[in-house]
Amino acid sequence: MSHRFKSSKTYRYFSISAKEKPKNLLITLHGYGQLAEFFLKKFNDCPKDYDILAPEGPHRFYKSGYSGRVGASWMTKEAREDDIQDNLKWLNEWLVSHLQSNTYEKIVLLGFSQGGATAARWYYKNPSLFSNLILWASVFPPDIEKPSEKPRKKSYFVVGENDAFLKEDLLDQEIKNYQGLGYQTILFEGKHDIKSDTLNELLKKL
Repeated sequence: MSHRFKSSKTYRYFSISAKEKPKNLLITLHGYGQLAEFFLKKFNDCPKDYDILAPEGPHRFYKSGYSGRVGASWMTKEAREDDIQDNLKWLNEWLVSHLQSNTYEKIVLLGFSQGGATAARWYYKNPSLFSNLILWASVFPPDIEKPSEKPRKKSYFVVGENDAFLKEDLLDQEIKNYQGLGYQTILFEGKHDIKSDTLNELLKKL
């Protein structure tokens, strides 16, 4: 028999402060098996007026065996619905707390790979929190009820032409899915990774 018990948990996040007066905020959600501290380094060259925050998935694990490198994930198939609701709750509370002492013209939410599913759920649950959504190399989560109207805010799907997790047929289908949802799609020459020049060009257009 399965049971549930609610308690508090400590979550962590990492940050890069704007080199100039912070005008905008970029929130980045990492992919499966990554740690936010190292994922954040991919955003070192972002526009100078952005604060960048990288929350970490709450489930950490050894990537091989019982020692060595550690990775994190947002959820697995086990107790999935509980994890989805817990993630939405703590991410909301964390961002609201941050905004009590910080103000921005734009708040951009970016989810990479597995983090894209969490970002999409967060965005569609609380769209008023964000100016834009970028889903990077991420399959649109099937549990989200797809909106019947195209979003008023610009949303983007970004993916590399040689992404090993999105083979040609699946890649073409995902691009069509996102376009049907009103996303602008950006295809770059590269693999399953964040390409800084592609990201920076997009951020400057927002």
